[in-house]
Amino acid sequence: MIQTSPKTFLITGVNSGFGKAFAAAALADGHTVIGTVRNEDNRVAFESTMLGRAHAVVLDVTDFDAIRKSIPQLLATHGHIDVLVNNAGYGHEGTLEESSLAEMQRQFDVNVFGAVAMIKAVLPSMRTHRSGHIINITSMGGFITMPGIAYYCGSKFALEGISEVLGKEVSGFGIKVTAVAPGSFRTDWAGRSMVRSDRTVPDYDALFEPIRKARQAKSGAQAGDPAKAAQALLTIFKDKKPPAHLLLGKDALDLVRGKLAAMSKEIDAWEMVTRSTDHD
Repeated sequence: MIQTSPKTFLITGVNSGFGKAFAAAALADGHTVIGTVRNEDNRVAFESTMLGRAHAVVLDVTDFDAIRKSIPQLLATHGHIDVLVNNAGYGHEGTLEESSLAEMQRQFDVNVFGAVAMIKAVLPSMRTHRSGHIINITSMGGFITMPGIAYYCGSKFALEGISEVLGKEVSGFGIKVTAVAPGSFRTDWAGRSMVRSDRTVPDYDALFEPIRKARQAKSGAQAGDPAKAAQALLTIFKDKKPPAHLLLGKDALDLVRGKLAAMSKEIDAWEMVTRSTDHD
């Protein structure tokens, strides 16, 4: 790990949760932060946290036209963006059968298309400067799954894959890409930030109701500390060879390792069938 001179961060969703923690840590470390916020009151509040180095823009990450227009203006005002942190996102809870396609589209618009729109807006400048770090906040739900969050997991699986491919495409330009996958952290993800579909099919009660109740009961008491997650983000940013994927939290580590072990076992069990499909 190396020490770095002050840089400019662009972080989406700095109003609360991870985004707020990431911005606070970057500012405390001497960097400049441009944060996207939801309204004018949020803009004023964020900029007051560190006059001269905390800047905000009212921007909805699903307004792709606004992103295309806003980012060039930010570059003209603040210069090169060294680090893009795609943090904005939310959780959707509901069994697939009970959840509408409109809810799925909204989930992917925010968690996937919004992140990609931000990347596409800053990437030309990073490529021209031959430097930059794109950090996409995914989830352990981009590796492991559980009943009732199919749309959320689908969006995070997508962002994990996009991040990995992008890293391979831009590594020759001096641009780094890291997908950061938190486990259960003490944010509003399972509280006010989560959208929940109405229950309509009693057949799912026995499976899903205990999961929903357990998640609601755990909200606000998760093991993960957002401030420590923010320090982990600074650690990877300062490293010459940051990881393509980084898990955060002991639960994420244990669950993903368990998933990989189970997957390896299943691959071995079905290896003969797998190999049988090639031409002789």
